Amino acid sequence: MRQTAENASAARRASGKGANAGRDPNHRVAASKPGRTQSVVSSNSSEGAGSPVDPWDWTPRHELAPGLHIVATPIGNLGDLTLRALWALRQVDRILCEDTRVTRKLLSCYGIDKPLEAYHDHNADRVRPAILEALRRGDRLALVSDAGTPLVSDPGYKLVRAALAENLPVTAAPGASASLTALTLSGLPPDVFLFAGFLPPRAGPRRRALAEWQDLAATLIFFEGPSRLAAALSDMAEILGDRPAAIARELTKRHEEMRRGMLSALAEHYRAAGPPRGEVVVVVGPPEPASGIADTDIDARLRCLLASLSLRDAVAQLATETGLARRTLYGRALALQDEATKP
Repeated sequence: MRQTAENASAARRASGKGANAGRDPNHRVAASKPGRTQSVVSSNSSEGAGSPVDPWDWTPRHELAPGLHIVATPIGNLGDLTLRALWALRQVDRILCEDTRVTRKLLSCYGIDKPLEAYHDHNADRVRPAILEALRRGDRLALVSDAGTPLVSDPGYKLVRAALAENLPVTAAPGASASLTALTLSGLPPDVFLFAGFLPPRAGPRRRALAEWQDLAATLIFFEGPSRLAAALSDMAEILGDRPAAIARELTKRHEEMRRGMLSALAEHYRAAGPPRGEVVVVVGPPEPASGIADTDIDARLRCLLASLSLRDAVAQLATETGLARRTLYGRALALQDEATKP
Protein backbone atom coordinates (compact mmCIF):
# COMPACT_ATOMS: atom_id res chain seq x y z
CA MET A 1 0.00 0.00 0.00
CA ARG A 2 1.38 3.41 -0.96
CA GLN A 3 1.87 5.98 1.76
CA THR A 4 3.02 9.54 1.29
CA ALA A 5 5.06 11.50 3.81
CA GLU A 6 1.79 12.92 5.14
CA ASN A 7 0.40 9.42 5.60
CA ALA A 8 3.55 8.39 7.43
CA SER A 9 3.24 11.41 9.72
CA ALA A 10 -0.38 10.52 10.43
CA ALA A 11 0.68 6.98 11.22
CA ARG A 12 3.20 8.27 13.73
CA ARG A 13 0.59 10.41 15.45
CA ALA A 14 -1.85 7.50 15.58
CA SER A 15 0.81 5.29 17.14
CA GLY A 16 1.69 7.93 19.71
CA LYS A 17 5.05 8.84 18.10
CA GLY A 18 5.79 12.45 17.31
CA ALA A 19 2.74 13.83 19.08
CA ASN A 20 3.73 17.38 18.18
CA ALA A 21 4.40 16.63 14.52
CA GLY A 22 1.20 18.32 13.38
CA ARG A 23 1.94 21.62 15.12
CA ASP A 24 3.83 24.63 13.88
CA PRO A 25 7.00 23.16 12.29
CA ASN A 26 9.06 25.92 13.95
CA HIS A 27 8.15 24.98 17.53
CA ARG A 28 10.99 24.23 19.92
CA VAL A 29 11.70 20.70 21.06
CA ALA A 30 13.06 19.56 24.37
CA ALA A 31 16.78 19.82 24.89
CA SER A 32 18.71 16.70 23.84
CA LYS A 33 20.98 17.02 26.89
CA PRO A 34 19.76 17.59 30.45
CA GLY A 35 20.30 21.11 31.70
CA ARG A 36 21.17 22.57 28.30
CA THR A 37 19.09 25.17 26.49
CA GLN A 38 18.65 24.83 22.75
CA SER A 39 18.67 28.46 21.73
CA VAL A 40 19.53 28.32 18.06
CA VAL A 41 16.80 28.68 15.47
CA SER A 42 16.28 26.25 12.62
CA SER A 43 18.78 26.51 9.81
CA ASN A 44 15.91 26.97 7.34
CA SER A 45 14.37 29.90 9.20
CA SER A 46 15.20 33.57 8.66
CA GLU A 47 14.32 34.36 12.28
CA GLY A 48 17.39 35.26 14.28
CA ALA A 49 19.66 35.32 11.24
CA GLY A 50 23.20 36.11 12.27
CA SER A 51 22.80 34.71 15.79
CA PRO A 52 25.84 32.85 17.12
CA VAL A 53 25.67 29.07 16.87
CA ASP A 54 26.56 26.93 19.86
CA PRO A 55 27.65 23.64 18.24
CA TRP A 56 26.60 21.65 21.30
CA ASP A 57 23.09 23.08 21.34
CA TRP A 58 22.40 23.31 17.61
CA THR A 59 19.10 21.77 16.60
CA PRO A 60 16.21 22.68 14.31
CA ARG A 61 13.00 23.75 16.03
CA HIS A 62 11.02 21.02 14.32
CA GLU A 63 11.08 17.34 15.14
CA LEU A 64 12.81 14.88 12.88
CA ALA A 65 10.35 13.77 10.21
CA PRO A 66 9.34 10.14 9.74
CA GLY A 67 11.14 8.22 7.02
CA LEU A 68 14.52 6.85 6.02
CA HIS A 69 17.40 9.19 6.81
CA ILE A 70 20.63 8.43 4.93
CA VAL A 71 23.37 9.73 7.22
CA ALA A 72 27.03 10.14 6.22
CA THR A 73 29.61 9.26 8.87
CA PRO A 74 33.31 10.20 9.18
CA ILE A 75 35.88 8.47 6.95
CA GLY A 76 38.59 8.79 9.59
CA ASN A 77 38.28 12.03 11.54
CA LEU A 78 35.56 12.14 14.19
CA GLY A 79 35.26 15.90 13.71
CA ASP A 80 33.69 15.34 10.30
CA LEU A 81 30.31 14.16 11.62
CA THR A 82 27.99 17.09 10.90
CA LEU A 83 25.71 18.81 13.39
CA ARG A 84 22.70 17.73 11.37
CA ALA A 85 23.90 14.12 11.35
CA LEU A 86 24.28 14.21 15.15
CA TRP A 87 20.79 15.64 15.52
CA ALA A 88 19.29 13.00 13.22
CA LEU A 89 21.08 10.11 14.94
CA ARG A 90 19.83 11.32 18.33
CA GLN A 91 16.24 11.59 17.08
CA VAL A 92 15.72 8.40 15.08
CA ASP A 93 13.99 5.33 16.48
CA ARG A 94 16.57 2.89 15.10
CA ILE A 95 19.83 2.91 13.16
CA LEU A 96 20.57 0.51 10.29
CA CYS A 97 24.30 -0.13 9.87
CA GLU A 98 26.81 -2.41 8.16
CA ASP A 99 28.57 -3.53 11.33
CA THR A 100 26.91 -2.86 14.68
CA ARG A 101 30.29 -2.95 16.44
CA VAL A 102 31.73 -0.19 14.27
CA THR A 103 28.65 2.01 14.54
CA ARG A 104 28.29 1.46 18.31
CA LYS A 105 31.89 2.60 18.77
CA LEU A 106 31.21 5.73 16.70
CA LEU A 107 28.00 6.58 18.55
CA SER A 108 29.65 6.12 21.95
CA CYS A 109 32.06 8.94 21.10
CA TYR A 110 29.08 11.30 20.96
CA GLY A 111 27.05 9.83 23.81
CA ILE A 112 24.35 8.46 21.51
CA ASP A 113 22.55 5.28 22.57
CA LYS A 114 20.07 3.99 19.99
CA PRO A 115 18.92 0.51 18.92
CA LEU A 116 21.13 -0.82 16.12
CA GLU A 117 20.19 -3.28 13.39
CA ALA A 118 22.62 -4.85 10.94
CA TYR A 119 21.88 -4.14 7.28
CA HIS A 120 24.48 -5.43 4.85
CA ASP A 121 24.84 -7.40 1.61
CA HIS A 122 24.41 -10.77 3.33
CA ASN A 123 21.10 -10.09 5.10
CA ALA A 124 19.56 -7.23 3.10
CA ASP A 125 17.03 -9.33 1.17
CA ARG A 126 15.83 -10.95 4.39
CA VAL A 127 15.46 -7.85 6.58
CA ARG A 128 14.36 -5.33 3.95
CA PRO A 129 10.61 -6.21 4.15
CA ALA A 130 10.54 -5.53 7.91
CA ILE A 131 12.32 -2.21 7.42
CA LEU A 132 9.80 -1.15 4.79
CA GLU A 133 6.96 -2.10 7.12
CA ALA A 134 8.50 0.09 9.83
CA LEU A 135 8.65 3.00 7.39
CA ARG A 136 4.99 2.45 6.52
CA ARG A 137 4.16 2.74 10.23
CA GLY A 138 5.89 6.11 10.33
CA ASP A 139 9.11 5.11 12.08
CA ARG A 140 12.19 7.28 11.82
CA LEU A 141 15.14 5.18 10.67
CA ALA A 142 18.74 6.12 9.92
CA LEU A 143 20.93 4.27 7.45
CA VAL A 144 24.69 4.57 7.97
CA SER A 145 27.76 2.82 6.58
CA ASP A 146 30.93 1.97 8.45
CA ALA A 147 32.55 5.11 7.01
CA GLY A 148 31.48 7.78 4.56
CA THR A 149 28.28 8.19 2.59
CA PRO A 150 25.90 5.19 2.41
CA LEU A 151 25.18 3.63 -1.00
CA VAL A 152 28.57 4.77 -2.40
CA SER A 153 30.18 1.31 -2.74
CA ASP A 154 28.10 0.36 0.32
CA PRO A 155 24.71 -1.33 0.92
CA GLY A 156 21.47 0.61 0.75
CA TYR A 157 20.58 1.15 -2.91
CA LYS A 158 17.89 -1.55 -3.04
CA LEU A 159 16.37 -0.30 0.23
CA VAL A 160 16.18 3.28 -1.05
CA ARG A 161 14.74 2.13 -4.37
CA ALA A 162 12.08 0.01 -2.62
CA ALA A 163 11.12 2.88 -0.29
CA LEU A 164 10.81 5.32 -3.18
CA ALA A 165 8.71 2.83 -5.14
CA GLU A 166 6.15 3.01 -2.30
CA ASN A 167 6.44 6.79 -2.05
CA LEU A 168 7.86 6.46 1.46
CA PRO A 169 9.88 9.48 2.64
CA VAL A 170 13.65 9.33 2.08
CA THR A 171 16.10 12.12 2.85
CA ALA A 172 19.83 12.53 3.47
CA ALA A 173 22.18 14.21 5.92
CA PRO A 174 25.23 14.61 3.67
CA GLY A 175 28.81 14.58 4.84
CA ALA A 176 32.14 12.85 4.36
CA SER A 177 32.94 11.04 1.12
CA ALA A 178 36.29 9.42 0.37
CA SER A 179 35.83 9.68 -3.39
CA LEU A 180 35.07 13.42 -3.40
CA THR A 181 37.77 14.17 -0.82
CA ALA A 182 40.36 12.38 -2.96
CA LEU A 183 39.17 14.19 -6.08
CA THR A 184 39.48 17.61 -4.49
CA LEU A 185 43.00 16.84 -3.25
CA SER A 186 44.23 15.14 -6.42
CA GLY A 187 45.03 18.23 -8.46
CA LEU A 188 43.21 16.63 -11.41
CA PRO A 189 40.27 18.15 -13.34
CA PRO A 190 37.13 17.93 -11.15
CA ASP A 191 34.58 19.33 -13.60
CA VAL A 192 33.66 15.98 -15.20
CA PHE A 193 34.35 12.75 -13.32
CA LEU A 194 33.22 9.14 -13.06
CA PHE A 195 33.22 7.19 -9.80
CA ALA A 196 33.56 3.49 -10.66
CA GLY A 197 33.91 1.93 -7.20
CA PHE A 198 36.04 -1.21 -6.89
CA LEU A 199 37.49 -2.75 -10.04
CA PRO A 200 37.21 -6.53 -10.49
CA PRO A 201 39.95 -8.30 -8.49
CA ARG A 202 41.10 -10.54 -11.37
CA ALA A 203 43.28 -9.13 -14.14
CA GLY A 204 41.12 -10.15 -17.12
CA PRO A 205 37.82 -8.66 -15.94
CA ARG A 206 39.66 -5.63 -14.57
CA ARG A 207 41.28 -4.88 -17.92
CA ARG A 208 37.98 -5.30 -19.73
CA ALA A 209 36.32 -2.87 -17.33
CA LEU A 210 39.08 -0.31 -17.85
CA ALA A 211 38.75 -0.64 -21.63
CA GLU A 212 35.14 0.56 -21.37
CA TRP A 213 36.32 3.91 -19.96
CA GLN A 214 39.56 4.50 -21.86
CA ASP A 215 38.01 7.03 -24.27
CA LEU A 216 35.84 8.80 -21.68
CA ALA A 217 36.76 12.47 -21.36
CA ALA A 218 36.50 12.48 -17.58
CA THR A 219 38.58 12.05 -14.45
CA LEU A 220 38.15 8.49 -13.15
CA ILE A 221 37.88 7.55 -9.46
CA PHE A 222 38.34 4.01 -8.13
CA PHE A 223 38.53 2.29 -4.76
CA GLU A 224 41.23 -0.37 -4.52
CA GLY A 225 42.55 -2.83 -1.96
CA PRO A 226 46.22 -2.55 -0.96
CA SER A 227 47.28 -6.00 -2.18
CA ARG A 228 45.99 -5.33 -5.71
CA LEU A 229 47.09 -1.71 -6.04
CA ALA A 230 50.34 -2.21 -7.99
CA ALA A 231 48.73 -4.62 -10.46
CA ALA A 232 45.70 -2.36 -10.92
CA LEU A 233 47.89 0.69 -11.58
CA SER A 234 49.93 -1.29 -14.12
CA ASP A 235 46.75 -2.34 -15.95
CA MET A 236 45.51 1.26 -15.89
CA ALA A 237 48.76 2.49 -17.44
CA GLU A 238 48.52 -0.08 -20.20
CA ILE A 239 44.81 0.17 -21.00
CA LEU A 240 44.14 3.86 -20.31
CA GLY A 241 47.55 5.16 -21.33
CA ASP A 242 50.17 6.63 -19.03
CA ARG A 243 48.10 9.42 -17.48
CA PRO A 244 48.65 11.61 -14.42
CA ALA A 245 47.06 10.11 -11.31
CA ALA A 246 46.89 10.42 -7.53
CA ILE A 247 46.72 7.81 -4.78
CA ALA A 248 44.92 8.84 -1.59
CA ARG A 249 45.17 6.98 1.69
CA GLU A 250 44.39 7.65 5.36
CA LEU A 251 42.20 10.57 4.26
CA THR A 252 41.29 13.09 7.01
CA LYS A 253 43.59 11.30 9.46
CA ARG A 254 46.83 12.53 10.98
CA HIS A 255 48.99 10.61 8.49
CA GLU A 256 46.94 11.46 5.41
CA GLU A 257 48.91 10.83 2.22
CA MET A 258 48.46 11.92 -1.39
CA ARG A 259 50.98 10.48 -3.85
CA ARG A 260 50.83 12.01 -7.32
CA GLY A 261 52.54 10.98 -10.55
CA MET A 262 52.10 9.15 -13.83
CA LEU A 263 50.35 5.78 -13.64
CA SER A 264 53.45 3.86 -14.69
CA ALA A 265 55.61 5.57 -12.04
CA LEU A 266 53.01 4.96 -9.34
CA ALA A 267 52.75 1.29 -10.32
CA GLU A 268 56.52 0.94 -10.08
CA HIS A 269 56.56 2.68 -6.68
CA TYR A 270 54.03 0.30 -5.12
CA ARG A 271 55.68 -2.74 -6.70
CA ALA A 272 58.91 -1.74 -4.96
CA ALA A 273 57.45 -0.40 -1.70
CA GLY A 274 54.84 -3.10 -1.25
CA PRO A 275 51.13 -2.71 -0.44
CA PRO A 276 50.17 0.42 1.52
CA ARG A 277 48.18 0.26 4.71
CA GLY A 278 44.40 0.24 4.25
CA GLU A 279 42.20 0.76 1.23
CA VAL A 280 43.07 3.58 -1.12
CA VAL A 281 41.34 5.88 -3.58
CA VAL A 282 42.84 6.06 -7.08
CA VAL A 283 42.14 9.21 -9.10
CA VAL A 284 43.14 9.11 -12.78
CA GLY A 285 43.19 12.16 -15.04
CA PRO A 286 41.23 12.30 -18.32
CA PRO A 287 42.84 11.38 -21.65
CA GLU A 288 44.78 14.06 -23.49
CA PRO A 289 42.94 15.72 -26.40
CA ALA A 290 43.46 14.16 -29.81
CA SER A 291 46.75 15.21 -31.38
CA GLY A 292 45.28 16.29 -34.69
CA ILE A 293 47.75 14.11 -36.66
CA ALA A 294 46.56 13.33 -40.17
CA ASP A 295 45.36 9.77 -40.84
CA THR A 296 48.04 9.25 -43.48
CA ASP A 297 50.74 10.22 -40.99
CA ILE A 298 49.34 7.81 -38.40
CA ASP A 299 49.29 4.96 -40.91
CA ALA A 300 52.83 5.73 -42.01
CA ARG A 301 54.08 5.72 -38.44
CA LEU A 302 52.23 2.47 -37.71
CA ARG A 303 53.86 0.79 -40.75
CA CYS A 304 57.24 1.93 -39.53
CA LEU A 305 56.67 0.60 -36.02
CA LEU A 306 55.15 -2.70 -37.22
CA ALA A 307 58.29 -3.38 -39.20
CA SER A 308 60.28 -3.83 -36.00
CA LEU A 309 57.73 -4.31 -33.20
CA SER A 310 54.84 -6.61 -32.40
CA LEU A 311 51.36 -5.26 -33.05
CA ARG A 312 50.75 -4.75 -29.34
CA ASP A 313 54.03 -2.90 -28.77
CA ALA A 314 53.59 -0.79 -31.89
CA VAL A 315 50.13 0.30 -30.77
CA ALA A 316 51.36 1.03 -27.24
CA GLN A 317 54.23 3.19 -28.47
CA LEU A 318 52.11 5.18 -30.91
CA ALA A 319 49.43 5.70 -28.25
CA THR A 320 52.10 7.17 -25.98
CA GLU A 321 53.44 9.38 -28.78
CA THR A 322 50.08 10.74 -29.94
CA GLY A 323 47.67 10.35 -27.01
CA LEU A 324 45.25 8.55 -29.31
CA ALA A 325 43.11 5.72 -27.92
CA ARG A 326 44.71 2.28 -28.12
CA ARG A 327 41.45 0.76 -29.29
CA THR A 328 41.43 3.03 -32.36
CA LEU A 329 45.10 2.43 -33.14
CA TYR A 330 44.73 -1.32 -32.68
CA GLY A 331 41.96 -1.45 -35.27
CA ARG A 332 44.02 0.55 -37.74
CA ALA A 333 47.08 -1.64 -37.16
CA LEU A 334 45.06 -4.78 -37.85
CA ALA A 335 43.73 -3.23 -41.05
CA LEU A 336 47.28 -2.38 -42.18
CA GLN A 337 48.43 -5.94 -41.45
CA ASP A 338 45.52 -7.32 -43.49
CA GLU A 339 46.43 -5.08 -46.40
CA ALA A 340 50.03 -6.23 -46.25
CA THR A 341 49.05 -9.93 -46.45
CA LYS A 342 46.68 -9.55 -49.43
CA PRO A 343 48.08 -10.78 -52.75
